[in-house]
Amino acid sequence: LEAAHVPASEHAARIAEVCADLEVARMTLRMPHPYALSDAEAWIARAQGQDPATERNFVIDHDDLGVVGMISLFPQIDAEPRPGHRTRTELGYCVGAAWKGRGIATEAVEGLLGWAGRDWKRRSVWAGHFSDNPASGRVLEKAGFLYTGQRRPRFSVARDDWAALRQMIWLA
Repeated sequence: LEAAHVPASEHAARIAEVCADLEVARMTLRMPHPYALSDAEAWIARAQGQDPATERNFVIDHDDLGVVGMISLFPQIDAEPRPGHRTRTELGYCVGAAWKGRGIATEAVEGLLGWAGRDWKRRSVWAGHFSDNPASGRVLEKAGFLYTGQRRPRFSVARDDWAALRQMIWLA
């Protein structure tokens, strides 16, 4: 892994290619399936217009392989706002099936967490993985996330169904 970049229009075709795989999409909360070029273009447009104080979206760009995935920090989807507290920050990522098992996801997550703590001043970040995706749990554990003991039902757009999500937290 060489860098994570703010998504640009030239990344759209590769993002669509990575995310078109049902096995990738079904391990995420928000990604639709099928995933078309128009979905990638909409994600890029949203990323370019986001409030950088509350949300950051990046492509995972490998020097030799090009764009191999996406990684984001965003306000937790179902967190209840608490008076005097910021909305919780959640991390989500995906890496194309062809590049799984190479440490790319772990390196991307570690890099983004380092930035979030150092430059974005986050002291905690939440994440989770579906119970049927233990590999994602291993990635998060390697990056320093701890299990909270909570399993919560979350809706996956690609699955068009609810599935158990194992909650994790990273503390700076």
